[in-house]
Parts: sequence; C-alpha cells; structure tokens
Amino acid sequence: MEKYTKNSQIPKIVKKLLPAVVSISVSKMLPIFENPFGGKSFPFLIPKGEKKIKTGGGSGFIIDPSGIVLTNRHVVSDPRAEYVVIVNEEEKYPAEVLAKDQIHDIAILKINGKNLPTIKLGDSSKLELGQTAIAIGNALGTFQNTVSVGVISGLSREITAGDIMTQQTTKLRGLIQTDAAINPGNSGGPLIDMEGKAIGINAAMVFMAENIGFALPINNAKKDLADVKKYGKIRQPFLGLRYVLLNKEIKDKFKLTIDYGALVVSEPTPQGKTEAVIPGSAADKAGIKEGDVILEVKNEKITQKNPLESVLEKCKIGQEINLKVIRKDKEMMCKTVLQERE
Repeated sequence: MEKYTKNSQIPKIVKKLLPAVVSISVSKMLPIFENPFGGKSFPFLIPKGEKKIKTGGGSGFIIDPSGIVLTNRHVVSDPRAEYVVIVNEEEKYPAEVLAKDQIHDIAILKINGKNLPTIKLGDSSKLELGQTAIAIGNALGTFQNTVSVGVISGLSREITAGDIMTQQTTKLRGLIQTDAAINPGNSGGPLIDMEGKAIGINAAMVFMAENIGFALPINNAKKDLADVKKYGKIRQPFLGLRYVLLNKEIKDKFKLTIDYGALVVSEPTPQGKTEAVIPGSAADKAGIKEGDVILEVKNEKITQKNPLESVLEKCKIGQEINLKVIRKDKEMMCKTVLQERE
C-alpha cells in the first residue's frame, strides 16, 4: 500500500479533491423554555417560542459542477430538518434532497452553484483486496478535511446499521470493508482510489472495534443518479420480504440442510417485530412464507457473493420472475411479478 513513501501520490490526490468534499449541516426549529423566576429549583418551565438549532451533520461530495451532491441517506433522514451544504469551509448553500435510496443508504442533494469542484466516479465492481483506499470527510462535524488512508480489506460485506433519528435498523449489503478510519462525522464522504476517483461513500463503523469501517459501493449511486435523471426519482423493483443470507456457519448453528439461499425471517426492531413477508407484496402473492429459503431467482443461485438484492437490481419493475424455494426440505417453484418500491 502506498502510504508513507516520500514520493507518494496520496497528498497530491487529497489536495486536488478536498475542495469537492463538503460539510452538511442539519438544523431544525425546536421549542425552547425558560424559568420565569430564574431560580434553579423551580419545577416548571415556560415555553418561550422556537429556535433554529443544529441537530447533526455529516459529509458529502460534489459530483457535478452544477451542484449535485452525494451523501448517506441517514445524514438527511429527517424530513422536517433544514440542510445546508458548506463548500470550502465558508460558502453555504441551502440543499434540496432530490432522492433517497432506502436500500443502499444513499441520498442525492442539489445546491444552486456554478462551476463547483467535483470528484469523478470510479467503478466499484473492479475493486481488489489490498488496494489503497483514502477516506475523506468532515470528521465529527468539527474537524473539516479529515483524511485517513487504508486498504480494501473486504468486499460484499453485510451489516445491520442503526439510524439515530428514526430509531430504525437497516440491513446494508454488498459493502466495501476498509481499515481507513471512518467515523460518524465523515459518514457520507468519499472513499477514493489511487486514480483519484470515488469508489464508495463512507457509511458506517463498527463500534468497540478498531480499523473496521464500511463504504457503500459507488456503482449503486451511479444507478440512482441515472434513475433521477431519467425518471425524476429512484425506481427499484420490490419483492417484499425480509431475509438473512445462509452460509455454512448458519447452516451448522441451526442444523439446516443447505448453506446457501435467502432464509425468509422477521426482524426485531425498537418498534417491535417486523413481518417477514409484507402483505400484498409480490412475495406474498407468490405464496412465500416465513421460514422458506429462496434458493434461486431467475435461475440465479442466491449466495453471499450474489445476494437476493443484487439479483433483483438486474430485474425490471413489472417483470415476471421465477423463484426456486425450499420449504420443510421440499423444493417448489413460484412465479410472481415485481412491484415498484414505494
């Protein structure tokens, strides 16, 4: 890894790209209260109106000189908040949220600017283990232009990420794992390769563990950008079920007969247990039930390296697909028509 050599290209890459990495400030109107008597022991506070208060922040990066910005969906998840993009530490632009990708935790913002600095998008399908990765962001919302360097240490990773604002958890699949330091403040910033192109969007870190960070593959964002340009929104086919990918470890733990496929299961959340199969969905109409294992979709085997979401992303809304399912050790074939995710 090119990290500490005297003739390293990393400082040149960072210097060129830093102007395109932005801070995103999150604020909203919140009620404020005062003690009418000024004493600390008075048990009741009187409402004094509302005040705009900063409630969060993150990073993003400009990918079009007209002001298109990529970041994480969870950075801009509050529909009642106001978002301001800060360029070069001083220039402030109100931001419009053009689209949010609920599956991949990606958001596309628009600011009114001209000739803004940009970062080119790379190809995350060509990543290799051990290649150098540079994470840039607005660390902890205070220390701007923070840079960390590491390597790609894993591909096609799966984690469960929590959203502080909504108290909901989301499964993120197909992630890039890196040992470049990623923290909540540079979430939404770019993960850069040695060609100076964005190969991912910094997404999450594993707390209580060192040197384990994750980034969203940039190819997911490229598809979202194409959808917004063509349709004005992100369009995704929807099967309508929750699942975990099987592997040898899960097979042995639960004494299953297979070590691949998507096991249809409900998921616990802070709000309660979610349904494994969404009523009225394409999966429901196909007769899929909790406990089923989907082995194949469109004759493609479902594995850790080829998860269900990856197969569905290659399908079209309204397309009829066939599913090979195993239920209580008995294989069966189902057909259904994919719906559009709302």
